[in-house]
Amino acid sequence: ESGMYKLLILGIIIAVFQQWCGINVIFNYAQEIFSNAGYSVSDILFNIVITGSVNLIFTFIGMFTVDRIGRKALMLFGAGGLAGIFAVTGSMYYFHVQGIPLLIMVVAAIACYAMTLAPVTWVVLSEIFPNKIRGFAMSVATFSLWAACFVLTYTFPLLNQVLKASGTFWLYGSICVFGFWFIFKKLPETKGKSLEEIEIELTEK
Repeated sequence: ESGMYKLLILGIIIAVFQQWCGINVIFNYAQEIFSNAGYSVSDILFNIVITGSVNLIFTFIGMFTVDRIGRKALMLFGAGGLAGIFAVTGSMYYFHVQGIPLLIMVVAAIACYAMTLAPVTWVVLSEIFPNKIRGFAMSVATFSLWAACFVLTYTFPLLNQVLKASGTFWLYGSICVFGFWFIFKKLPETKGKSLEEIEIELTEK
């Protein structure tokens, strides 16, 4: 059925975007990013504690705001916010800006992601699939998400080599711009709607 197929594609793209927005690169390569920013090992460990704490705090903020602000609004805020942050971060690398300004951008990116795309993606995925395909669709979307995570992690060093840090962040920023456009066009607000209402709205789009 074409409507169910469209829902599955929507879920896969949202799941993949949660990874390809590039934020996990900051977690996976925090040491490299901080080293490039001019920090020593002891500084790096301290900063990783900071980034972990920021991630935790803003995840809770996202969980509490998702029902007030709405899923689509938070997803758009996350995609747009990360696009802007990565544009600035890439420019900082390009112009060799190091130290606290770069760290602020990294923390801002983590905070933005933790309160938007990180938790809200899972909420949206749990709401857009009707009961008859929910189990299968969630499995496919979750597999796509972790496959995207694998691809992201293993392509980052290659991208870093070819595009340098600045180009890599600009690339992720471009993906976030696409993600913003896709969510704006294709994802309805699911807050306060029944599964049946969401299914009708999505399959008619």
